[in-house]
Formats: sequence, structure tokens, C-alpha cells
Amino acid sequence: MGTSRTGAADAAARIQVSRTGRSASAPRTGRMRPHLVPSPLPRDEILVGDCIAHLESLPPESVDLVFADPPYNLQLEGALTRPDQSLVDAVDDAWDHFDSFAEYDRFTRRWLAGVRRVLKPNGTLWVIGSYHNIFRVGTALQDLGFWVLNDVVWRKANPMPNFRGRRFTNAHETLIWASRSASEKSYTFHYEAMKAANEDCQMRSDWFIPLCTGDERLKDANGQKVHPTQKPEALLARILLASTNPGDVILDPFFGTGTTGAVARRLGRHFVGIERDQGYIAAARARIDAVEPLAEDAVSAPPARRAEARIPFLSLIEAGHLSPGEGLQDERRRYKATIRADGTIALGAITGSIHKIGALAQGLPACNGWTFWHVERENRLVPIDTLRAAFRATMPAAG
Repeated sequence: MGTSRTGAADAAARIQVSRTGRSASAPRTGRMRPHLVPSPLPRDEILVGDCIAHLESLPPESVDLVFADPPYNLQLEGALTRPDQSLVDAVDDAWDHFDSFAEYDRFTRRWLAGVRRVLKPNGTLWVIGSYHNIFRVGTALQDLGFWVLNDVVWRKANPMPNFRGRRFTNAHETLIWASRSASEKSYTFHYEAMKAANEDCQMRSDWFIPLCTGDERLKDANGQKVHPTQKPEALLARILLASTNPGDVILDPFFGTGTTGAVARRLGRHFVGIERDQGYIAAARARIDAVEPLAEDAVSAPPARRAEARIPFLSLIEAGHLSPGEGLQDERRRYKATIRADGTIALGAITGSIHKIGALAQGLPACNGWTFWHVERENRLVPIDTLRAAFRATMPAAG
């Protein structure tokens, strides 16, 4: 990543480095590397040096998830000032400068190829960018065989204004979530947990999260930002909770000041970071060392419904949770059905499964009968799915 901004004199004295670890004056292309023998996967470590070289040396198919915040190639033209002529602390570090789009594309394809090599077959990639680069990154990852699962819009609660008044305020960044290939279906996604966290509504692909500010924003001894594009921990936490499990290994090839590592440690995950800038590395290590991991029961994801043991409706009758002849109703008491001894239910002269009868009652093509039908218990309606959960809890664990 880039160097911290500590004044013109200090900046001139320091060697600026790119997000891939080269000095600002060094070429990004053209040199062949000797054959690299894969090394054992380090866990909870920051690898110092060039991200592409390290990606080539890590063992193949060894990490569960990659979060990448690559250079945006912002193409800033001169200094950016506010209406009062004060200078905006924009991203103008050497690591974000590329001589051409072609150079940027070559760099992007190289690190993406390295990421695809180290991802497990069921692993996924999250990459974030702005309008300057995310479309080029998206094309490259599709060309390399990745399969896009979602594009997620991070809506910033407090974006920087457009001071020149010549464009709309850039109030969002885009994340691409992708699996290694179109054929891979076993990637991790905690759908139920995300839905529950969103007040029992499916979580949408636009996330409203503030920028990194206040005590979370790392500052140097002069009160300046340690890193110009530090991401909020809330953003990384949502990503890891949605698409990883405790104990998984998360790789961040553009580690910076360690947001990914800090969130991974707090949530009981492992991390591998790659970074060249010693200032960023020192800040990241101090930050991560100060993190207190949460208790295991606070970070473990509930089992996915698809992984739960299948319980036929008849089993609830056989176990005595429901009785033949007992009535079922929807939550608004519009429809009434009768439970039959064979595990079907009757709506007038029509009989069928809880799902089929629920759909017919509403005139719909399909229905989840477990959540649609309710039974009277202690003068209140209880979803039969609640009875199913209670029955499942009494079942012995598999294996």
C-alpha cells in the first residue's frame, strides 16, 4: 500500500511504495521471477513484500475467502481544494499511480490469477473499488473464470462532497462477490443469519454504512491519517459474518493498516495479510494485538436450514406434537384446515400436504406450509414451524 502523509519534507525523504510492494520508481512489468516453491500457509501473520510474489508462493487452494482492496487508479489531476481553498487530503500516494489503463489491467490480472490459485474450490472473493477501477476489475475476474454472485453497493452515510460542483457526489463504492467458477455451488453464505440481522427481511445488496471516522480512524503522531482509504470495520464484519465460518482463513493481499486482520481476530477467524509499507505494518500489528476475540458462542453462525435434519409433517403427529382432527389456521385466521392421521391436511373436500393446501387456499403457485399454518396453543396461534424446531431439538445429533 502507499506511504502515510507526514508532510512534504518527510514524504520526499521516504521511499514511496506501491500496493504491490515495489518502489514508486521501479517498473511494474517485464521481470521474470525464479520458480517459487509453495510454502506452508501462515496464519495470523503479515507477509512483508510484493503481493504477487507472495500469492505465487502460498500453497494452492488454501484460503477460504479473499478480501481485496486494490489501488483504485484514481487519475487525480492536480491538487483538490475546498471552496475556501483549503487542501483536501485526497489519495495521491505513489501506490495508486499507474502509467496507463493497460498497465493497471496487467497488474489486476496478475493478482487476480494469484488469488484464484490460492482460493479453495468453495472459496469466494470480495473485491472493492470505485467507478475508476471496479468495472475493469470485474471484466478481468470474469475473464479469469470467476463467477459473480453479487455486486454490493456500499452507500456511505457521510461521503465527501463534490467540491467543484461539476459532478454528483460520489456517495458509494462497489463490492463484487465472486466464486471461483460457475459450477461451484458449495460456497459459504449465511442467508438466515443475514436475514435475521435485517429484521427478518432478506438482506439487500445496498449497504448503508458510515465511513471510518472517530476513534476507529488511525492517526499518526501529528494527527494525520495513517492510511487514506481505511475501510470501516462494520463493512468487513458484515462480509465475514455473511460468507465465512469461525476458524476460516481470510487473505487480504492489500493489507494496509489491518482492518481485515482486526475484524477476523475479533470474530474468531484467521487472517493472512500481505503488505510492503513498514508504517502500515507497524500500525496493523499494534491494532490487531489490541483486539480481544469475542466468545465462541457470540460468533458461531446458526446452522443453515438446508443443513438441518428434514422433519416430515407426519413425524409431529406421530410424536404427539399435533393430533389428528386438530385444526390449523393462517396467522390472520382467514383459512382453516384439519389435520389428518396420514400426515395430510384437509381444506373442505380437498386434501394434500401442508404446502399444497396452503398454496391452494391463497390461490398461489407455492407456499411454505411450515410458516403459513398455525395451531392454537394456550389461547394464541403458534406457527407449526415452532413445533418442528422443538421436535428437532430432541433428536440425537448425527454421527
